[in-house]
Amino acid sequence: MLEYIPYGKTGYFNQLVTDFLAEHSQIRPFYTYSPVHPDFGAAIQARQGFNTPRAELVKALEQQYASLEPAKAVQDNVTALLQPTTFTVCTAHQPNIFTGYLYFAYKILQTIKLCQELKQQYPQHHFVPVYYMGSEDADLEELGSIYLDGKTLTWNTGQQGAVGRMHPGGLEALLTEVKQSLGYAPHGAGLMELLQKAYLEHRNIQEATLYLVHALFGRFGLVVLVPDNAALKRLYIPVMKDELFHQASHAIVNETMEKLSTHYKVQANPREINLFYLQDGSRERIVQEGGEWKVLHTSLTFTASSLEAELEAHPERFSPNVILRGMFQETILPNIAFIGGGGEIAYWLELKQLFAHYGVPYPVLLLRNSLLLTDQPSMQRMHKLGLNATMLFKPTEDIVNDYVKQHTNTSLVLKDEYTAVEHLFDALEAKARNIDVTLVATTATERKRALKAIGKLEHKFLRAEKKKFAWQTDQIRGVKNRWFPAGSLQERKENFMPWFAQEGPAFFDRILAALTPVTDQFTILGED
Repeated sequence: MLEYIPYGKTGYFNQLVTDFLAEHSQIRPFYTYSPVHPDFGAAIQARQGFNTPRAELVKALEQQYASLEPAKAVQDNVTALLQPTTFTVCTAHQPNIFTGYLYFAYKILQTIKLCQELKQQYPQHHFVPVYYMGSEDADLEELGSIYLDGKTLTWNTGQQGAVGRMHPGGLEALLTEVKQSLGYAPHGAGLMELLQKAYLEHRNIQEATLYLVHALFGRFGLVVLVPDNAALKRLYIPVMKDELFHQASHAIVNETMEKLSTHYKVQANPREINLFYLQDGSRERIVQEGGEWKVLHTSLTFTASSLEAELEAHPERFSPNVILRGMFQETILPNIAFIGGGGEIAYWLELKQLFAHYGVPYPVLLLRNSLLLTDQPSMQRMHKLGLNATMLFKPTEDIVNDYVKQHTNTSLVLKDEYTAVEHLFDALEAKARNIDVTLVATTATERKRALKAIGKLEHKFLRAEKKKFAWQTDQIRGVKNRWFPAGSLQERKENFMPWFAQEGPAFFDRILAALTPVTDQFTILGED
């Protein structure tokens, strides 16, 4: 069962996202292709004009996959990347432990589905779904927790720096908690075995995530790209060198941001140098002070010549921040479309002119699919109440109040009483004006007081009436809390594991079938 609600009517997406989907005139100049009617043919043509380093990309991927159990669909896609008629569709995400949020799976499955649909539209070409792992992110507070069974489980580790390089030690305790929650489910044992192999048999988080994502999505031909790689970063040396010595991105992106910020909140602010220096245990900003380049919070200092030598010898030690990361991705992949969440779309909108400056094709930007997974018991309660799933996107008390007002036999909205008071005070104001004009202000004050009193009565009437609908309102609150945990969208809070433990790999097939890769509608997906 599928229902849809426009993103703009959910109440969970900001103005920038809804304007982006609506192609509002004030935001349209900041991206190249329509997000709801994209010209993929034009994107393919633009990509064909760029010299993508296919041989180097394939070599790096083959080395990356050498230790993993082969999946024919993945091997075929990696080999296909050598051909000039092969293009990628990419999504990106950090290596959150246990994949983090539900939408991690949605992004990947949407990427896979779009490749399938593009193959039908353009049979002369081949399309490869790619998950680009943001393994150099250092935000452990964000990446080191999951929400399960109504509580947050957190990985306690003292490690610092890029999360992808962190050793998975200490995750045993979390795995035990996951097992206690999900081990009894039909596919719980298989899921636990997979998690234990991923996190207890690999050197670091990025290798664990690579293993896990490959095991979950390899059958669809998903190619995982770990960019923390010297050979791949070598391909980006010209841009990184220009960034270190000429710092063009700062001025270019700032100019775009000034225009964008007149209407929207800016997502990412450029630095003078948008590169970090990456070592095991640290990822720190590079800053220029006069003729020297320093790595903050360390004793490392470079001259121009020693910095250039370091970049040439060890490009893997240089890590793009959010301003330069997207262009690195588009430099090394033959990419035509990028699928991202609202926050990602917001910072990509800052980058169009930067791409133009370096002559890198700007991809089709697509908002990632959003889903609400409903369950049968909750849907039965909703039907019994005469409600549908789309109604639950409103604030809880608004839903409850609307329900009570609709089903009560008592008139709870004191519209006639408000009108009567307004008429009364109109007459009193006319009298006051005739007696003494200074009494008009006093009359206006008393009008406000009287209207406020009626408002209070109306609120008390509603509150009293709600008590008569205690069972119904409890049901509404219960379903709302189940589907919108902690007041958030389910996909931004929950993890994929409870559903996978119940359904196994078929869970992903169910999601894949429900997805519409290019859409402006939020999807509500019921159980079969």
